[in-house]
Formats: sequence, structure tokens, C-alpha cells
Amino acid sequence: MNFNDQLLTWYQHNKRELPWRDTDDAYIIWLSEIILQQTRVEQGMPYFYRFVEKYPDIQHFAAADEDDILKLWQGLGYYSRGRNMLKTAKIVAEQYNGVFPDSYYELIKLKGIGEYTAAAIASFSANEAKAVVDGNVYRVLARYFGIYEPINSQQGKKIFQATADDLLNKQAPGLHNQAMMEFGATLCRPKNPDCFICPVREGCFAFTNNAVHNLPVKLNKVKIRERYFNYFLLTDDNHLLMNRRDDKDIWANMYDLPLFETNGLLTIPELMRSAEVLEYFSDDTKIAEISAVKKHILTHQRLYVRFIKLRGKPIKYKPGWQYTSLENLEKLALPKVIFIFLKNIFNF
Repeated sequence: MNFNDQLLTWYQHNKRELPWRDTDDAYIIWLSEIILQQTRVEQGMPYFYRFVEKYPDIQHFAAADEDDILKLWQGLGYYSRGRNMLKTAKIVAEQYNGVFPDSYYELIKLKGIGEYTAAAIASFSANEAKAVVDGNVYRVLARYFGIYEPINSQQGKKIFQATADDLLNKQAPGLHNQAMMEFGATLCRPKNPDCFICPVREGCFAFTNNAVHNLPVKLNKVKIRERYFNYFLLTDDNHLLMNRRDDKDIWANMYDLPLFETNGLLTIPELMRSAEVLEYFSDDTKIAEISAVKKHILTHQRLYVRFIKLRGKPIKYKPGWQYTSLENLEKLALPKVIFIFLKNIFNF
């Protein structure tokens, strides 16, 4: 059997039973694809079920408030995905009469849908002959065909897409794409791939040339930005001073605490004497408690987060600051690091 026949035979016997594989509804497939971007299936599954339950169709999703979407998305990361989904839902409701498009040409126009996602939705829902190339497919192609071009170079992207297009089973493109992605996710894994039970190992360049752990090649272009966050905790009876973030930085439009970001890790006296802090708090503000510094890792950023409990009130307020009742905390969309900290204190 050739590669494609062996791949489909393997898939039919080894595929995981996943809810979005039992439908050709483009809306449901879109939900699953966006949720699973940069997310493991095990982590994304509960979110998928929650979104389907609360927003069973595109009309329900389009009518949602952004705060509700962000709250439901809480803990999943990459929050711009949730905001883009709401924008797309509104466009589909208004411009497509509430019918989610299933053609690559229409899908690629929508917010938050790139070439991979458009190809996935079009092939899974309408069997359109578009080859998907995600991280799993890159790995399978690089190892099987011995492609050393970096997967994140412009030339590499062209080579891998062309290879995927040539390999695509035009009679069953949706099934082929699912099989390629599943093969990479469960057998041809980044670490500890199951080469000795692989049905296509005899034709695999990496297996026969002992190069499995050298492929795929990726350029290391991402510089990690280190940031230092000092959060102030202030309560007034049963209310907590919160901050509504703007849309210019991470965690756009979500809620955190009053924040003072510094260029490095300052001592507490240095922080409290800084010009920015003194603009909002008097120099005799009392400190009740100081947390240990916690490291919080994002994709391209490393945050060093410290929480400082103060007594009293600010002498002036930043535009996003507002007191919120403690019983309302569970309704707010909070970044994970804030959610964990506040939940441990207030047990909501």
C-alpha cells in the first residue's frame, strides 16, 4: 500500500473519538478548531463542551457580550482568539444570514481564520480539497520526506504546503486531513514517537536515516520579554479595588488588580517611593502583607508577579480602577494568575 492507503487504514483503527468529528456543521468545527489552537485536546475539550452548551449556534454566539466570552475562555490563554470569535460570529450573523460559510474562499475572509483553519473547516465540513498544515502535519511531512527547510521560514512554509497539496487524497480530503493531524498528534509525536509500530516507517526518511529527533527544523526567532508586575490588593468592606485592562496589551479588556509595572524587581521601599506609586498613594501608606514573587510564563513573555496588600485607599484613581463586590468576582473574566490568587484569598 502507498502512504495514503496506509495512513487511512491506521486512522480507521486508531483514531480518537472526538465530538467535532461526528458533524459536518461548520460552526461546530470552527469552535473546535479555534479552541484547539495552541491547546492540547485534553485541555480544550471541557471548553468546547461549555461553549457548545451556552452557544449552540452562531446566532447565540453573535448575541453574546465580550465579557461573557472572555469569562468562559478564562484559563485557556491567547484571549484574542475569544475576541476574534465574537467578531466573526457577528459578521456571520449579519452578512451570511446566520449560516456559517464552509468554503475556503469565504472562510479566509473572517477574523481569526488563517490558511490552516480555513482549510480545516472547508475540508471537514464540505470535503473541499484543501490540505491542512498544522504543527502535527509539519512534523509528519518533515520526517517522512526528509525536509530540512525550517518550518517557520517563508520558503519552508511554501515547501511544506506544496508537499501537503501533492500528497492530499483528492477523493477524501477531509478524512485525509484528519488522519494526518491525528497521526502527528498520537504516533509521530515531537518526543518519543512510536516509530516501531509506525505503518509507514519503511518509507520514512527520518526513521531510515536516524534523524527522527532532528526533524522538523525550526528557526529560534522569538525573543522572550521579561516583565515585572506589582499588584496592589485593597479592600473596602466587602469590596475589592479592581482594574479593567485596556485593549493595548496582554489580557485585553479583562480584569486584574491595580498594577504598577517596573523595569526590574524593586525592593518594596524602592517601589513605594517610586514616582508612579506616589502619584496614587501617600508616602505613609501601610503595607499589610507581601506575597512571594511568582513566575508566570506566556508564549513570548515571562512575568514576575508580586501581590502587595495595602491598608487604606488611593489618593487618586486610574481610569480603569473601580471597586467590585466580592460576590461579583466569580463573574469577571480574570487572567489565570489573578484568578488563582484571588480564589485562594476569597474562596469564590
